[in-house]
Amino acid sequence: MAKIFNGAWLRPQRILCAGLFAAVLELTASPVLAGDCPGNPDALGTSRTLVVDPREHPRIGGMQYPETLPLRDHEVVLTFDDGPLPPHSLQVLDILARECVKATFFTIGSMAHAYPQDLRRVLAAGHSIGTHSQTHPLSMNRMPIERARKEIDDGIASATAALGDPAAVAPFMRIPGLLRAKEVEDYLASKGIQVWSADFPADDWRHVSADRVYQLAISRIEAKGKGILLLHDIQARTVAALPRILRTLKERGYRIVHVVAATPDRPATPTSPRDWQVHPASGAVASARWPKVPRFRFANTKTFPAPAVSDSGLSDGKLLLLPEAFSGSRRFVHGAVPLPDESPWPRQSAVAIGNSADTFPVPAPTVFAVQEKSAVPLKVVVPLQRHARPIVRASRHTDEVDDNVQSISVDASAAKRTIPGSPLVLRPGFH
Repeated sequence: MAKIFNGAWLRPQRILCAGLFAAVLELTASPVLAGDCPGNPDALGTSRTLVVDPREHPRIGGMQYPETLPLRDHEVVLTFDDGPLPPHSLQVLDILARECVKATFFTIGSMAHAYPQDLRRVLAAGHSIGTHSQTHPLSMNRMPIERARKEIDDGIASATAALGDPAAVAPFMRIPGLLRAKEVEDYLASKGIQVWSADFPADDWRHVSADRVYQLAISRIEAKGKGILLLHDIQARTVAALPRILRTLKERGYRIVHVVAATPDRPATPTSPRDWQVHPASGAVASARWPKVPRFRFANTKTFPAPAVSDSGLSDGKLLLLPEAFSGSRRFVHGAVPLPDESPWPRQSAVAIGNSADTFPVPAPTVFAVQEKSAVPLKVVVPLQRHARPIVRASRHTDEVDDNVQSISVDASAAKRTIPGSPLVLRPGFH
């Protein structure tokens, strides 16, 4: 006999299976503290569970986006891509179980189809399961959107078929190779799926040693102080490095956070928008660039008397302007004019500090009078051509001139100028 469950026809055994998965999710939503880890009281443990709403924050991960998970200082989220793949994925599950650590796995659809029993072990251990496309193509940033949609939808369908329950697949996805594209991100957001990038990788997909994977993971975590760590559960080097990574995180005071999706029965963890920002802006942007002035607490508000002029030790209350030493070896800014060795104005002059109501005598007008030299009249003899007649020379007497020559009187300064077009002056005469 079949029954209707969640809009689909299911057999009784499938209903029982769905109920078991729901119970597993409910039990594993609570954090497993280090002291509560069976058989390992010194385990790293899971400090808390963070519930997120993908529709409120559709893209996270500081490597690519301005938002990341709202983690506190020294909190780390572990993520694993590309599984399940025996035996490496099962070894990763055993390592996490010994430390009572919960993580998020991004499964490839073809791997979920090939090893469904291993993916069910991931869910039974209480980890979150997101998707990683159907075939892991490294071209989702440039493929046609229709093909990208099929990769996304088929990956979700394969994971759902392996787990037997759509609710077991978290609305989380990591794009293969982190090769993002706006159309792909928009499509995922329209389906209510949160795109996960990361805050730091360990480069465990490269041909490096397990020791190098450990060094990169720890150094990058220490540099950020918190964030999402990207690993791969299909690599032998990751299996070898993981125990040491978890042990070092424990020794250095880091805590593991498990992330799950919000549901109608499980609301999102209260956070502020600023908690999600990779680089949160300061509340006072203008003053944030300047050193903050410390706040002092004064014991009392007594004031001190202002110093008198007599306290300065000046002679008779007079301010002496001392000469300033000038060194020719001083360096000046390019284009500046250096000062002379000795100033042209008097130095060491005494400035009397007197009454501001003092007056000074008004200078007489004669102080500004300037005596000017009188102009000396100049008698210049300039011949004027009236007719084309030969010019008769003047006699030896200086007061007798030719009838064709007229004398004019000009200013002394004008005697030095030449009148254009005029003949030469015959003989100047001064009076």
